[in-house]
Amino acid sequence: MTAHGIPGKVLVSDFDGTMTRHDFYALVAQSLVPSTVPDYWTEYRAGRLTHFEALRGYFAAIRTDEEHLLRLLDAMQIDPQLAAAAAELRHAGWRIVVASAGCAWYIERLLARQGVELEVHSNPGGFDPGRGLLMELPVHSPFFSPTHGVDKAAVVRHFQANHAQVAFAGDGFPDEEAACLVPGDLRFARGDLATVLSRSGTPFRTFERWSDVASHLAARRTAP
Repeated sequence: MTAHGIPGKVLVSDFDGTMTRHDFYALVAQSLVPSTVPDYWTEYRAGRLTHFEALRGYFAAIRTDEEHLLRLLDAMQIDPQLAAAAAELRHAGWRIVVASAGCAWYIERLLARQGVELEVHSNPGGFDPGRGLLMELPVHSPFFSPTHGVDKAAVVRHFQANHAQVAFAGDGFPDEEAACLVPGDLRFARGDLATVLSRSGTPFRTFERWSDVASHLAARRTAP
């Protein structure tokens, strides 16, 4: 522990595509929204929508019942070794913090299914069959971002400012800033994040499953 009560080692981790195989928004866009819904993701990548606005658009377009939506969570394919890996990481002295621009509604449910309790910073929301998954900005969060809801880089900086050794794991474009704040051997990337880092020549460690990240960090338990 540091003098501020913050553990000396912290893993800040993305959720969708990092702890899971697939992103919730992508599965929703493929199977649960009408064909007339705009391509919000393309609009986001073109700079015409914020990341939060794009996800909120897809989520609000969901038209199904809660039972069907909960079944979709299975298709995200959360790492089946998550609980064991999290326990191993904690035993090695690491605090695990989830920082996600997605919605806490499904993150909390997926973690509960695994029997795992983690610190989660994400966008709050609730489901209404007639109006979809209504995601809101976390305006009272100390890590609030008007464009993403949660500023992952701010989460990393918070722990670094309190003298913690911080690792980061992610898979998406919005993860680049946070990832670049940590040392190369503590920077884990796959998917779009790996592509972006490779193009800029920024070193990182690849991973196939989140439990690979946990195993690597747990093995560093004697590192300063």
